[in-house]
Amino acid sequence: MSSPASQAEQPQQLRREFSLWSAFAFAFAFISPIVALYAIFGLALSAAGPSFWWGFLLVFGGQFLVALVFAQLVSRWPLEGSIYQWSRRLLGNGYGWFAGWTYMWTLVIAMATVALGAAGFIANIVGLEEPSGGALALIALVILLGGTAVNLIGRGALKLFMTASIIAEVIGSVGLGTWLLLFHRHNSLSVLFAGGGADVDFFAYLSGPFLLAVAFIGFSFVGFESAGSIAEEVHEPRRYLPKAVLFSLTFIALVVAYSSLAIILAIPDLDAVAEGSVSDPVYDTLTDALGAGIAKPVQLLFVIGFLASFLALQTSASRVIWAYARDGALPASGALARLRGQARIPTIAILITTVVGAALFALSIVANDVYTMMVNFTSGGFYLAFLFPLIGFLVVLVRRRWTPARFSLGRWTLPVAATAVVWAVLQFINIAWPRVAFEERYLDWSVWIGVVVLLVLGAALFASVRNRIIPAAVIDDIEAEDELADRS
Repeated sequence: MSSPASQAEQPQQLRREFSLWSAFAFAFAFISPIVALYAIFGLALSAAGPSFWWGFLLVFGGQFLVALVFAQLVSRWPLEGSIYQWSRRLLGNGYGWFAGWTYMWTLVIAMATVALGAAGFIANIVGLEEPSGGALALIALVILLGGTAVNLIGRGALKLFMTASIIAEVIGSVGLGTWLLLFHRHNSLSVLFAGGGADVDFFAYLSGPFLLAVAFIGFSFVGFESAGSIAEEVHEPRRYLPKAVLFSLTFIALVVAYSSLAIILAIPDLDAVAEGSVSDPVYDTLTDALGAGIAKPVQLLFVIGFLASFLALQTSASRVIWAYARDGALPASGALARLRGQARIPTIAILITTVVGAALFALSIVANDVYTMMVNFTSGGFYLAFLFPLIGFLVVLVRRRWTPARFSLGRWTLPVAATAVVWAVLQFINIAWPRVAFEERYLDWSVWIGVVVLLVLGAALFASVRNRIIPAAVIDDIEAEDELADRS
């Protein structure tokens, strides 16, 4: 059996086939505007009324600070696995291992929930009325297998699908939004300033309904960090990836906020939505404005968005698994780190995500609450994963051990990092707070239950691999040599 050191002497290196556009498209597709909008719009509108829209500006501001920190980290360490790699180099192997463990499972769980979400739209398109949990799981499994096939074919297929999805989503989101604003406005801009209504105190509204809406909106602005998950597959990553991180977040925010504004102003009966008699305000508003004939084309756009998001999530998860395996940080690392063919694809890592995804689908059939817990955990899981590199970066700055890379904020680095940590902590608490939302109270604790389960399982697994992990400096040297060869 070869030792970690000998494995590092003969590394498995990925091919650099992604450009700045590819990295941007990847991060954009991760949380597509259509997925983000559909996932949170009805929930946020029900929670806080039309003035929930201002939450987009708040969440974008906080997440842009996070993105500025991540842009600096990816500029210094453009390594596959992003959050795992950055955290490890900031505060050590154990800290980084648990950061990546949290991120890896969040990605896989999000991947499964997005596939199940897409399954619902596909069922409607093919004419399945009120599909059973088993039918949805079967459709999701087909999506999973199809996505796996695309990922196994190679990066060319992935780039093609991501580019097509961006075109479809921008046309769908911006095009439909503009059409609604120009020809189907039912409400004035004043509805955005209504707060909780005349009978609700403004500060009570901000601390209650609005905060809940902000928790939902938090799901709309994650995924920008995924450009770093494919860092070793990108040409000149130190130059391009900081731009991809910042541009993808900004563009997604603009598209989602614009589309949401258009739908709010086009809703024919806001009172009916507030009373809960309209179950799907996005779909109902579009069909009211454009007619029932628009139903299937709109659902097809939703499917494209969900499929693109699924592919980006599966790719990110497989790359984190591969990064762990290359470091010797998982059992069977030798097999997991192996790359296939001339394209050098992490085949087994991709297949692992397929197996885990299929298992989650099976659990969702056995117990409906499992799916609800997965959905609830996902948003909080991303913010918890973000906190690892954010806190690690702040600690290193305070200790004055940070060496700036190509992208740097100079003297603004410390205040931006400190504010980003405060934002992420508050948003994680806001998301994870066990508000009474379900009859089964344990579902309100979904995020915390997930954290405890991951901590227990992770502690046992880390204890078994901690002495076999390859030093970070070895991997850094390999990446630096590979990037130099790419540039030459």
